[in-house]
Amino acid sequence: MTLDEMKRIKQESGYSLAQLSEYSKVPLGTLQKIFSGETKHPRYETLQAIEKVLYGRAAKYQFGAGETGKHTAQEAMRYEPFGSKRPGEYTLQDYYALPDERRVELIDGVLYDMSAPSFVHQHILGTIFATIQNYINSGGGGCLPMMAPVDVRIDCDDKTMVQPDILILCDKSKICKWGINGAPDFCLEILSESTARKDYIKKLQKYTEAGVKEYWIIDPFRKVLVSYHWKDNYIPHMRPLEGKAGLELYDGMPEIDLDGVALLIRDYPEGGRD
Repeated sequence: MTLDEMKRIKQESGYSLAQLSEYSKVPLGTLQKIFSGETKHPRYETLQAIEKVLYGRAAKYQFGAGETGKHTAQEAMRYEPFGSKRPGEYTLQDYYALPDERRVELIDGVLYDMSAPSFVHQHILGTIFATIQNYINSGGGGCLPMMAPVDVRIDCDDKTMVQPDILILCDKSKICKWGINGAPDFCLEILSESTARKDYIKKLQKYTEAGVKEYWIIDPFRKVLVSYHWKDNYIPHMRPLEGKAGLELYDGMPEIDLDGVALLIRDYPEGGRD
């Protein structure tokens, strides 16, 4: 939702900034800076809190005409976000009807909002991905490394679509125009406060059941790497962010610099400034 859209819906709803602050739990001063344009790039968590209030007030989100990337106006003239169905009833049709700027994952018919990643999240993501990509490109096999956002229809059904932070795909027949249909060989997730439970529980279940061979979780809060591998029957292996860790998929290569990951977390404990 753009600033102009927020202003329009706020005006139509009759909310004052004080009321919006009360309902969204966003400080009034922060709202004043956002709506005045003084804050150019507010945190996604802040925007998400505002949008939830405004979306709940607006009866429906009206799309404009023409292509939107995930749908056309003829296919979905109106969409009632997070409310028209009960959790468990959403399908890929609902997923594709969402506005392009709204990132979500669909797991077992439940839509999960995805917060905009922090500076630290993206720095860790880019560093690890570069290491993996350089290794594979230099002769580490014919698999494809990719990083989010890439749609992965992990169960090949209409109830689940996920976006791993990093994945490695070796079966290129699973590649479709829209993303990947089936399980990658390797998935990595970097936790945020809003995704921890989902990544530790929901995604672990989906990835292991679908046949992902190796799954890594980088937990910046506990400062650990948790890994699962099919050869070990997905028994969790936890280690501090120290030294180096290699992918079992490639017999311990490439080696990921965990000390570097820990250093980023230490230098930017809050993920960066507002």
